[in-house]
Amino acid sequence: MIINRPRTEPTAPFERFALVVPAAHLSVAPSVVTPGRLLGSAAVVVALVGVVLGGLASTRSAGGRDGRRGAVVALTAGPAGMIMGGLVVAAAKGGPGTGYGVVGGYAALAIGLIATGLGVLALIRARRTA
Repeated sequence: MIINRPRTEPTAPFERFALVVPAAHLSVAPSVVTPGRLLGSAAVVVALVGVVLGGLASTRSAGGRDGRRGAVVALTAGPAGMIMGGLVVAAAKGGPGTGYGVVGGYAALAIGLIATGLGVLALIRARRTA
C-alpha cells in the first residue's frame, strides 16, 4: 500500500540538500570485521597467550628453566597485549557496537594485567627454587 503525501517545499534554500543520516550508522553488525575489531581481537589473543604461558610457568616453576622462560614470555605478552588494547581504546571514536574494537581493547587491558601478574608470580617462584 503506497501512501501519497503532499510534497512540501523546503523553507531554507539549502534545506533540500540537508544530510539526513539514520541512527543505524552508529552501530555495525556483529558479523562485520572492522580494522578496530581485528586489532582488538589480536590484542586479546596476545594477552591470552601471556595468561596461558604465565599459568603454565607458575605451575612448572619448580622445574627451573622452563618456568623462567614462560614467566619471561608472560611478562612480555601481557604488557604487549595491554599496549595494543590501550591503543585500540585510545583511537576509538565510539563505544561498544560501533566497530572500533572497544570491547576487545578493554578485555585486552584486563587480560594483559592478569598475564603480567602471573608472569611476576612465576618469576618469583622460579627464582626461589633456583
